[in-house]
Amino acid sequence: MDWQLADAKNRFSELVNRALRVGPQRVRRRNEAVVVISAEEYELLKGQRVSFKEYLLLGESLEGVDLERDSSPMREISL
Repeated sequence: MDWQLADAKNRFSELVNRALRVGPQRVRRRNEAVVVISAEEYELLKGQRVSFKEYLLLGESLEGVDLERDSSPMREISL
C-alpha cells in the first residue's frame, strides 16, 4: 500500500501493523519514497555477510598468480 507522509505520521501504528501482517508499505513525500518492512523481512533481504578474512579464505585460489614484488630500483625524479 502507498501512504502519503502526513497519513503515515498520523496513522503510524496502523502502518507498522500492516508492514508486519501484510508486507512492505511505501511512504511517499513528493517525489521521494521509503519502504517500511518488518525486521524479519529486512534480515532476509540483507542476507548473510561474511568477514573479509572469510571471503578471502573461501574465495578462489590465488595459486598461479604472480605475487612477487618487483625488485628493480626506483626511477629518479627531480622535484
